[in-house]
Parts: sequence; C-alpha cells; structure tokens
Amino acid sequence: MKYECRYAAEHDIDLLTKLDKHITPTELRNSVKLNRVLMMCDGDRVICWLRYNLFWDNTPFMNMLYIIDGERGNGCGSELVACWENSMKELGYDKVLTSTQSDERGQFFYRKTRLQGLRMFAASR
Repeated sequence: MKYECRYAAEHDIDLLTKLDKHITPTELRNSVKLNRVLMMCDGDRVICWLRYNLFWDNTPFMNMLYIIDGERGNGCGSELVACWENSMKELGYDKVLTSTQSDERGQFFYRKTRLQGLRMFAASR
C-alpha cells in the first residue's frame, strides 16, 4: 500500500508529543521546525514517523522510527525509510547513520535495507 510521506507540521506536534515520550516537547517542536520529522500518513491518520538529527553536524542520524501499533509488518516503515533516504539525497547527503540495540528486532531491517545510492552505517550498541 502506498502512503503519503510528508514532513511533520505545527498541527502534528500535539499528537506526536502524546505518542513520542523519548524527546521533550520543546525538542520535538524544534525538530518539527527544522524539518527533521517525517511522517507516513493514510489520509489524516498517522501510520509512522521518523525523527533524525545531524551527527557530527554533517551526517543525518535516524533517532527514532516509530510505527503505530497495528501497522507493523505492512511495509510502512520501509517506505518511510526510503522516503527519508530520498530526502537526504535531495539535500545533498551521501550517507546516513542509524543505530539499534543489539537485542532489537529492528536491527535486522536496517541491515537488509537497499539504499538506492546512499551508504548507511548501522551500529549496534
């Protein structure tokens, strides 16, 4: 299924603040203003989002990939990561960085991802 990929907007902050407890509301608002939160939506319904920052001030680093309960396994995460990769290429970056916990199932997703011209570094902690 094809979803709409878009940057989060001011009107998305209240919803994201309720769902994303890994960042303060102030930092989330700053990330949205800097266009560092991408969302995958089905109409008005949020399916998943991705938050990133710049590691070493020059390398996009995926801080969070969150998929709403009940939406996992339908390809929306892969689609959102591909959208992020394309956005980073359009911004002139030639590599991105991610990290997962060593016991996290998601780490296998990152290792399988085909990167359409970007180099991805996946590190486990």
